[in-house]
Amino acid sequence: MRFLFLPFSVVSGLVAGQLAKKIFDGVWRLFSDEEAPEAEHREISLVKLVLALAIEGAVFRAVRGLVDHGARHGFKRATGTWPGEEAPDRA
Repeated sequence: MRFLFLPFSVVSGLVAGQLAKKIFDGVWRLFSDEEAPEAEHREISLVKLVLALAIEGAVFRAVRGLVDHGARHGFKRATGTWPGEEAPDRA
């Protein structure tokens, strides 16, 4: 089943990346009128760079997780099989 889920995973990852970028851009506009700083920019505030990277990472991780979980639910509805673990392992 994992092999059959692979195309769903790839497509959902691409969708999640685009969606996360749009959401991050919108969130960043709440902090600054300038575009978000990137590591390759020479003259940037280190504080703004750290803030931008932290927000971008959090947004990307949240969107990716939600989109992946949704894709798995869609796969389950289509095939009747859950592509992954049923529950987290106990520590």
